[in-house]
Amino acid sequence: MKRRTFIHTGSLFLASTGLANLLPLNAFSMGQGKADKIRIGVIGINGMGWSNLTALLKDPRAQCVALCDVDQNVLDRRVAELAKNNITVSTSNDYQKILENKHVDAVVIGTPDHWHCKIMVDALAAGKDVYVEKPAGNSIAECNEMVAAQQRYNKVVQVGQWQRSQKHFADAIAYVHSGKLGNVRLVKAWAYQGWMKAIPVASDTAVPTGVDYNKWLGPATMRPFNPNRFHFNFRWFWDYAGGLMTDWGVHMIDYALMGMKATTPKSIVATGGKFAYPDDASETPDTLTAIYEFNGFNLQWEQATGIDGGPYGRTHGVAFIGNNGTLVLNRQGWEVIPEKDGGKDKIEAVPLQKSVDNGLQLHTQNFLDVIQSRKLEDLKAPIQAGAHVANICQMGNIAYRTGKKIYWDASKGKFTDSTANKYLAAQYHNGYKMPKV
Repeated sequence: MKRRTFIHTGSLFLASTGLANLLPLNAFSMGQGKADKIRIGVIGINGMGWSNLTALLKDPRAQCVALCDVDQNVLDRRVAELAKNNITVSTSNDYQKILENKHVDAVVIGTPDHWHCKIMVDALAAGKDVYVEKPAGNSIAECNEMVAAQQRYNKVVQVGQWQRSQKHFADAIAYVHSGKLGNVRLVKAWAYQGWMKAIPVASDTAVPTGVDYNKWLGPATMRPFNPNRFHFNFRWFWDYAGGLMTDWGVHMIDYALMGMKATTPKSIVATGGKFAYPDDASETPDTLTAIYEFNGFNLQWEQATGIDGGPYGRTHGVAFIGNNGTLVLNRQGWEVIPEKDGGKDKIEAVPLQKSVDNGLQLHTQNFLDVIQSRKLEDLKAPIQAGAHVANICQMGNIAYRTGKKIYWDASKGKFTDSTANKYLAAQYHNGYKMPKV
């Protein structure tokens, strides 16, 4: 396969469907009142892009008008699924065609991580509101550019950290903030994923029929096509993502930071490796412990694939460990386990408070609400919050990759170590220039 210049491709794209097409671009933000439908284009429709669209379409305000994916097989399958519900959409394998279309009000970005920044910045410049999957960016530099772009264009940007829209998560954080736990000196966050098995080594192959592999690679290093790096498993390769740390860490560490009202750590150290499956195809560690030093407390992250026996008997979660008790929180609910003093509980135990709602449904609803109201302060996961936790997770990965205890200089926005600073921006290729806003 010949090396090709990045992002200069195109294909025919036509807008679709009914009365919604009569609306001008982003009527919501042009002072023309609320429209009957918010017209959605989805870029990257195989995994979470499809889940996000499915949630959006449960709200009568949302109308899907366009899909984009570099895999025609995925596009055909999703078009057929929408057709079962009498939804007709236009399709393209070039995201720029979605952004050029004046009948698309907002886009969902469900691509691999290495595409998030470029597409989001381009979408904002084109006047679109954006729902971007987590992690926000694939590097600290990208996350910073994404925040700057939102500030420049003043559009709605919701990051797909949908737990922020759930009642039980908010209730748990309110309890932490109440002070009842006493002095919280240690916070643990973890993801133990027993269902994640080894990825067998596979040979490079020809690009599958219908896949525009150059578009899929985008800024990433040019490599022969390998099925292990494609679709879901892109998460385990440094070219495109950051492994479990950025896949699950952004969810769990997000709540650790919220509970402690924390900004950036003073130092980070991380150790781990491919201990579960040392000979499989993945690059990112399957086992990792990272310790972040903040003022007055430490945050400890743990991850392990192939194991379900996480702390407190939970496969994932956050634990706020205080002098009076420990609050344990995950997607199923939260509880408080008291400390003992002379055989008596220091505080009242709180039995498991179960999840009572659908986080993704509420999160996409919040996105639509803010598109209509233009009250950006009402977003549950604005790009500023998504970038913050993504940057913290990137710091953990950088500490692991350097093999050092590294120190963050908040005044300069970089590490004190030159080796660590080499990881501030992803090493992209193919003529890619990170967006400047």
